[in-house]
Formats: sequence, C-alpha cells, structure tokens
Amino acid sequence: RHSTVAQSRMPVHIPDDTDFATFKEQCESQDGWTARYNKGGVTVWCRDEETTTVQKLKMKIVCKDVRAETLYDVLHDTSYRKKWDTNMIDTFDIGKLTVNADVGYYSWRCPSPLKNRDFVTMRSWLPLGNDYLIINHSVKHPQYPPKKDYVRAVSLLTGYLIQSNGTNACTLYYLTQVDPRGSLPKWVVNRVSQFVAPKAMRKIYKACLKYPEWKRKHNPNLKPWMFPEQNTLPCISVADLTLQRADSLENIDESTLSEEKPSHNSEDEET
Repeated sequence: RHSTVAQSRMPVHIPDDTDFATFKEQCESQDGWTARYNKGGVTVWCRDEETTTVQKLKMKIVCKDVRAETLYDVLHDTSYRKKWDTNMIDTFDIGKLTVNADVGYYSWRCPSPLKNRDFVTMRSWLPLGNDYLIINHSVKHPQYPPKKDYVRAVSLLTGYLIQSNGTNACTLYYLTQVDPRGSLPKWVVNRVSQFVAPKAMRKIYKACLKYPEWKRKHNPNLKPWMFPEQNTLPCISVADLTLQRADSLENIDESTLSEEKPSHNSEDEET
C-alpha cells in the first residue's frame, strides 16, 4: 500500500481470497447471532452485540427447484433486477476494475416517511466450487457524489453466498451491514428484520423461478459476469476510488418519525 496516501483518503482494496473466505465463514457461523425470524424456509438473524445504528443482519432461504447458477445469474443481471426488485428506484454499472470487480450505483425506496437512500459500491464476485459469492462495500467515485434528494447510505459489508444442494436446489445467505446515515426509529429496525428482510428473500426466490423463461427471450447468451470478454463497461482505476467513510456524510435524525399506515399499494401486493 502507498504510505504516502493521506489518511483522509482511505485507499480501496479489491477483495482477495481471504476476504471471500472470511465472508463465507460469517455466513455459516452461528456464533454471536440471534434468530429474530424463522418461518416458511426463511431465517433472519441479528448480531448480539449490535449497536443502535449499524445493525448487522443475516438471512437464509432454501430455494427448491432453483439451481445455484440460476440464482447467481439473477443477482448479477441488472436488467432483470428492474423486473423484480420493486424497492429499487434505479441501478446501473459505472465501470469495471478487474474481470470480477466493478463499481455501481443503486437507489432504493425507504418506507414512508423516511427519505430514500442511495449507494455507490464496489462489487466483487467469485465462483468457488459449488459455492458462489458476491460481496460489496461503499466507495466514493468522483463523478457520483451524494445527490440532494437522497441520503447517501454506506454499505460496510453486504453480500451473498449461494450454496448448491444437489442439482436443482440451493441455499442463499444474505449478510448485510449498512449504515443508513441517521438515527432511525426503532420501528424501522424491527420492521426490517420481521417484515422487509423475509419478504425480500422470498422475492428473490420467486424471481429465480421465473428467470430461465425471461432470460430465453432477453439476450440469452449475454452474461458478462461469467464471460468477461462481453463486458463493455469503461475501465476505472482503483486509484480513482476512496473508501466511503460514514463520518464524511450528512447525518439526519429521523428517529422521531412515526410509521405511516401503508396505503393500498399495488406494488407491495404478492404477485
């Protein structure tokens, strides 16, 4: 590492095998995790030593009739994501760093009356035997500063571990530690583990069941995450990025906001 880099500019490092192994270990470990929800094949855990703002959540769902490769494709395929991720406002890839790392933008709808959040993250992926891993964390990109209508949130570590359970079933772990920037009311934190998280996992599962049919009609051979030569993103240098530190962002206090009764929103209906 360059010792000359000023401490305020935190250099970014592209995850290596050790980072992927550590992430996998966290997904599989039971130590220090408490189950908060366990129903219909979905489990949600929280960390025991959880601080008030930066909650670490882990989820697991067993996906019958879905191959591990299919699930991996679904999580990578941004054009398909627009079909199933109804909380998403926008997502796009900014540029590639290596054959298995890129930088992207994602914005999502928060439950009213909270402000919507957005992220700029570096994402890396690795197929490893019967496992597939995708991990990300927030970075700063000079051309994508925080925007005025969004609160720029920080992913300290978010990722997926997909494990094949034979030919036509797999298990998905999703682990996330996000600083939402701001003091969130307790009801939000509870609602995430009891309602939002399990629903999101089931939504991914449903999306996987429909993906093979959808992909047949939409560029069936285009999978740049598997075939790097298909990747047309501009190259960016890791030197242009810095680690997104939470303390450099606006901190907003939404802790006193009370939950609004959801209006009858067709998007939230089970499809």
